[in-house]
Amino acid sequence: MTALGRYLCYDEAAEPPPSRGIARSPESPAAARLRGATVRIVAGHRLIALLSLVLLLVSACAAPPQAGQAPPNSSTGGSQAPKRISAAIRSAPTGLIQQRTLRSVGSLRGLDAIEEMTQAGLTYVNGDAGRAPQLAEQVPSLDNGLWKLLPDGRMETTWKLRSNAVWQDGTALTSGDFVFAATIEQDKDLGISPYPAYDSVERIDTPDARTIVVAWKRPYIEADGMFSYRVAGLPVPKHLMEQAYNDDKATFLDLPYWGQNFVGAGAFKVRDWVLDSYTLLTANDRYVLGRPKIDEVEVKFIADPNALMANVLAGTELTLGKTISLDQATQVQGQWSDGRVLTRTQSWTPISAQFINPDPPIVANIQFRRAMLQAIDRPQLVEAIWSGQSTVANSYVSEDVALYHEVIEPSVVKYAYDPRQAAQMIEGLGYTKRADGFYYDGSGQKLSVQIYTTVQNDIHPKTTATVADYWQRLGVEVEQVLIPIQRAQDREYRATFPAFELVETTNAITPGDIRRLHSASTPLPENKFQVTGNNSRYRNPELDADIDRYITTIPMNERMQALGAVVHILSENLPTLPLFRGVDPTMVANRIVNVTARAEGWTQAWNVQDWEVKN
Repeated sequence: MTALGRYLCYDEAAEPPPSRGIARSPESPAAARLRGATVRIVAGHRLIALLSLVLLLVSACAAPPQAGQAPPNSSTGGSQAPKRISAAIRSAPTGLIQQRTLRSVGSLRGLDAIEEMTQAGLTYVNGDAGRAPQLAEQVPSLDNGLWKLLPDGRMETTWKLRSNAVWQDGTALTSGDFVFAATIEQDKDLGISPYPAYDSVERIDTPDARTIVVAWKRPYIEADGMFSYRVAGLPVPKHLMEQAYNDDKATFLDLPYWGQNFVGAGAFKVRDWVLDSYTLLTANDRYVLGRPKIDEVEVKFIADPNALMANVLAGTELTLGKTISLDQATQVQGQWSDGRVLTRTQSWTPISAQFINPDPPIVANIQFRRAMLQAIDRPQLVEAIWSGQSTVANSYVSEDVALYHEVIEPSVVKYAYDPRQAAQMIEGLGYTKRADGFYYDGSGQKLSVQIYTTVQNDIHPKTTATVADYWQRLGVEVEQVLIPIQRAQDREYRATFPAFELVETTNAITPGDIRRLHSASTPLPENKFQVTGNNSRYRNPELDADIDRYITTIPMNERMQALGAVVHILSENLPTLPLFRGVDPTMVANRIVNVTARAEGWTQAWNVQDWEVKN
């Protein structure tokens, strides 16, 4: 096999190179200049145009074993062939436990979708961003009386398990399975990333095997999502795992249960989990919302974006989780007559400034950070990175949020592109520009910063290169540091970047997401960097109070006012420099129907039981 063929067959042990964006034509001179900055950092890498020339090489790659036959009681019938589809994620997880242990430092791409396919919670978020019952009979609400606000400021929420809620091995789910999950997730010895919801929980009662009652110490706006995806407490089979937990906590998270032997309550069962290769999922006949219409889904593990795109062109029918950029998806679609691209605007990309021992110290100066933001032409950045299909972000909160224009937007401090004013602010800090075009301080030290970013998302290196070009034109020397895949989950390394870090992050306003901005989420030596989320390590008691007020305020108008106060502090002090919203594409073969793009609160798999293939 040729070297190119070996590259496309994908070696997970090797670090994949950053992918190269494709320039569009026609484009403005400014956009072309911005793209030039991107090309310089990624020059020499393979062009996506080569994909159409190497499909035969991809087909020569070693394929996983053929799937077995459908279950005897398959909906396909005795003589009809099983319905199978192939999918791909942009990572190589070792097991589902990583969805919990790596959650706060960047979960493995696509593992969240596998979790939604194989596991179930009491409720789930549907494609309309509403919460619907899954293992539970009803979603707690004030109207149905299952969500009670008590006179002393506490709360109570109640769920009743469906009578047909069973594990994939046929054992009935019980309330004890959820209490067991809560015990595991709060066990600090296991190293599972903490869920903010538990901070507000007073106790969990189980009056009987099908009833769960949570007593809350204080109001919590996402209380109806407890024991569900992304909130806390997805059930763990007590009958299978309690003895192992009691016998040896040190090896508990390494057990085969979390991979090859996983037993969940979701729509699909794990048949095979082959490290660095794929997982094979088969339909669960006992799923509470009905047996899936598709019998088998093979999910390939492909961390390299070029290899993933080549696999799509060679026959992979669906991408799950976050995979490739919009630019890459558009290029693939141009050669993929058998498929389509689904998109949804979500997340945002800011630049976090270091607030603990920054190097250089001027990073902690608000005037310097404002100058650095005003030196970036963000509308042109959106044009260069997203071809104009996204929007500039002025704050953490998306404009799609309820009451945004009435309550949130007036609180946002906005910064226009103004390189002249940016230069004046830098000079006002005592720096002088020399003949080489860079600023120097009074001791003759050149003003120089580092900006870190990860390589898993090709948008990161491209955006970083363009931002660095703007800053260097301002007169600030910039060193771009690409975080290797091998260090992407190193908590201490990621927390202690010297000056700036650029990574995409969620813009959802759930308690779990907004708590990432709280001082309590600051990674520090004293918490062994296990508490993470607050990337800039910016700590402000006033901000903490507004975040706490938001999380505990149930009436919508008052809640949004608290969020407006959060946004004002962040946009005024700029612990993170806001850049733009993201557009997340999903590749879907035309023969697969009922699949939607992923969003902040759910993956493509939220309705996996409804996926279907055309005859």
